[in-house]
Amino acid sequence: MTQTCFRAEIEKSEALTLQKIFEDEFEEDGFPVSSFEDLDNPVNWEIAVYCDTDLAEETHTRMAKIAGIAEIKISFEREDLEDIDWVAETLRELTAVRAGRFIVHGSHESHIPRPHEIAVHVNAGLAFGTGHHGTTAGCLDMLSRIIKRKTFYNVLDLGTGSGVLAIAAAKAMPCFVMATDIDPVATETAKYNAKQNGVQAHIECLTSVGFTQARMHEQAPFDLVIANILAKPLQQMALDIVAHTASGGTVILSGLLPHQRTPIIASFRLQGLHLEHSHIRDGWLVLVFEKP
Repeated sequence: MTQTCFRAEIEKSEALTLQKIFEDEFEEDGFPVSSFEDLDNPVNWEIAVYCDTDLAEETHTRMAKIAGIAEIKISFEREDLEDIDWVAETLRELTAVRAGRFIVHGSHESHIPRPHEIAVHVNAGLAFGTGHHGTTAGCLDMLSRIIKRKTFYNVLDLGTGSGVLAIAAAKAMPCFVMATDIDPVATETAKYNAKQNGVQAHIECLTSVGFTQARMHEQAPFDLVIANILAKPLQQMALDIVAHTASGGTVILSGLLPHQRTPIIASFRLQGLHLEHSHIRDGWLVLVFEKP
């Protein structure tokens, strides 16, 4: 799918104001927002929003409306970007990622894990999650931490993407893992990666919007739930996540920015969980909760 970038030069304070508003507005859409200083002209900053090209007109209208409400005069330039599999292009230059006991690597690397390491082999694909992103690596850090003191037997990887976290869990413990995603491409990718890692017998890949599939209710309650998604969907699914978690179970949440910590903690405390640990990796927040 092709992407479109809307960008504009703007004064620093206005750029930072719009960035915060745009991040909240487009978080559920998954559209990246950035703002940064113009090194050639430090007085100016650039703000940019990336969206799917078929939603470009609608997105531009939303952006213009937001700027108007904020009383910020701004004119965006549009650039339609070439359709390139950037994950595949980038992974060719990336080295193996270590996170706790885990090492994630692609087939382009000839790598022998250390004696204590658990290797996860994942190539670039259309689904999110090569291990190089801070949210995925942070979840692996926390998974490595908690399995030192607990063993899990029934795991849910909600928003599995490429299946990295599901595969890591299946390799580290004698468990069953249900790996779900809203995107059928992701679940097919996860299924393929599970087979490549020799754990397909321990992972069930399922396409589901949240907890709508009956199979998830049949398999629940889960003693470990990993949800690496985004803040708003996590808040919206807090009740369902907790309802499908076993008493004494653990919940790992990521896809979060540090400033989203307070509302996420509040949402899950309201459902009866207590915060066990928080962790930041590469600027991304991971929260670990326990259910009494």
